[in-house]
Amino acid sequence: MPKLKTKSGAKKRFKITATGKLKAGVAGKRHRLISHSAKYIRQNRGTKVMSESDKKTIRTYLPYGL
Repeated sequence: MPKLKTKSGAKKRFKITATGKLKAGVAGKRHRLISHSAKYIRQNRGTKVMSESDKKTIRTYLPYGL
């Protein structure tokens, strides 16, 4: 059986925590920030843990973890 390739875009964008959850950066932080409220910008700072349904899809892109 051949080895599976990791999606190179996924390995740059996601990290796996010690408990197996997936962390990712939050969308909407790059430009057009003046039209967003301060609360929106503040709450989207840092990273978020991905939902279980997204996690299933992303784990197929990372067959051997990171």
